Amino acid sequence: MKNYLMTRNADSDFDTLFDTMFGNWGIRNSTYPSVNVYEDAKAFYVEAELPGYTSDEVSIDVEKHVLHISSEKVEKKEEKKYVIRERSYIKFNRAFSLPEGINEDAIEAEFKDGILTVTLPKLPVEQPKKISVKIAAK
Repeated sequence: MKNYLMTRNADSDFDTLFDTMFGNWGIRNSTYPSVNVYEDAKAFYVEAELPGYTSDEVSIDVEKHVLHISSEKVEKKEEKKYVIRERSYIKFNRAFSLPEGINEDAIEAEFKDGILTVTLPKLPVEQPKKISVKIAAK
């Protein structure tokens, strides 16, 4: 049986209610940043798009087999008069339940060109042990 990374809702019902009532301009905390998750024989990989963020503004934690990617970055109050404004920085927390067989002590992350890549190495699959049975002579 194969286990996969599962997205967990990091928002509270209260936050979701406000997003629904007042709108969130197309961005929800539970789905920002956008991520891709893929795997190969050695590891799972989580890639998150974080344009405009720096590695110092992003936190990665693992607690009770849950990977958290978060940031407290918020926009600075500016005196600019915007004509069009599509970019924004928001506080976010994405959470992913880790499958069995992840070496949590060897998780690594790299931040390059606005893309955060978290590598979740797999533990070696244990092969069944072969036990020799000795037959006692009569």
